[in-house]
Amino acid sequence: MSLPFLRLSVWVYLAIFFAYLLGPLVIMSVTAFNSPSFPSATPWECLTFDWFSALFQDQRILNGIRNSLLIGAGTVVLSVLMGLAGALMLTQVWPKLRATFYTVIIAPILIPGVVLGISTLVFWDRINRMLGLGPDSFLSSGLFLTIVGQSTFIASYCMLVLVARLQRYDIALTEAALDLGASHAQAFRKVLLPFMRPAIASSAVLAFLASFENYNTTTFTFGEYPTLTIELAQKVRYGISPAISALAFLIVVLTVFAALANEAVLRRRELVMAARRQATVAELSGGGLRLPGFLSGNVAAVLLVVMAVGTIVVVGTAATYRPDQCIADVREQKRLEAEKRAEELRAKREAERKEKAGSEPAATAPAGAGGANSGSFGSVFNPGALQGGTVEEPAAKDGSNSGFGSVFDPGALQGSETEGEAPSGDGATGSGASGGFGGVFDPNLLQGSGN
Repeated sequence: MSLPFLRLSVWVYLAIFFAYLLGPLVIMSVTAFNSPSFPSATPWECLTFDWFSALFQDQRILNGIRNSLLIGAGTVVLSVLMGLAGALMLTQVWPKLRATFYTVIIAPILIPGVVLGISTLVFWDRINRMLGLGPDSFLSSGLFLTIVGQSTFIASYCMLVLVARLQRYDIALTEAALDLGASHAQAFRKVLLPFMRPAIASSAVLAFLASFENYNTTTFTFGEYPTLTIELAQKVRYGISPAISALAFLIVVLTVFAALANEAVLRRRELVMAARRQATVAELSGGGLRLPGFLSGNVAAVLLVVMAVGTIVVVGTAATYRPDQCIADVREQKRLEAEKRAEELRAKREAERKEKAGSEPAATAPAGAGGANSGSFGSVFNPGALQGGTVEEPAAKDGSNSGFGSVFDPGALQGSETEGEAPSGDGATGSGASGGFGGVFDPNLLQGSGN
């Protein structure tokens, strides 16, 4: 009972593990074929290949890919050479110094990439000034600085791979070659180097991948040669496009193709060696040995052929498929849905307004104000509030008290009505015609006597 449960648990764990690793890649690959302008796997709208066209028309992305390939090639050459030299030195150095030498070579891996980028930029700038070279020299070029900066730590990875291969090398082979008259260069080239060839190829692939995806060190040294990672980081700041998903999908497909091709070649070699071991002497000497085909018993080769056929079908479909009608239908549907939501929102607001108006009772107008309803704000906006009466029949000047008293009464400046008779000389200073401001504006106050 426990063994089946353990097997089931292992399979569940593997499923969760690979879903965690490959799930984001699958989702990003799906977004490359969906029509929305923002990468999204759901809801699915229309199948489109336009994002691949947009990718190949983006000159910044193409320039970044070109620079990444140039920098990757230079980093591979420099890192593999330094890694091979360090591996040979580590296996031949005095044993008491081996630990110290190993620590020195591994140290760049432990240093942050930001520190390596800044130190590379500062160091080679000092060298450039000491040599008296101008700011446009090759020592200040972003291509040179990026290759050197990346090689300082990628060479350590290469050295670890090469050291692991050298530990299985029998030094007696080199000694035998030397005893037979070969020079040290010939022994290295014809004995040691063929043995190290698989490790050199592996370290070269590792160095190229590490250089292609590096960002921390490159961001300080690229200069006029921005790599793909730099361009992608700058584009993400202004918004993500599905063209980036198309680029990621192409990188994943190329990686799977390379992995399947390598596995198919290795499997082919194993099958050939097994066939030769089982063959008779007559078959080996007479040439009657029948080797297995490339696809027979080679699962990786079968998958490689299937992927190649699928790629051809997808490319052919992309050349003839046009999603314009589907995209137009989706846009029209979105427009109708937006109008429907707007109508529902307006109806909801109108219902809320009517419900609020019905819940508040109308206020009755005050007596003497013409019987008008004052509304929700009382009599603030009532035109008669400024005059103390209705609009049609203003109040009398001498007997009414408006909202502001008699401040704006024209007769307040003269002490009498504007349409009445001229005041008498002795009545102008009387108490009955003083107006709203008394006798402040009486002209006789300046003379001390009448006119």
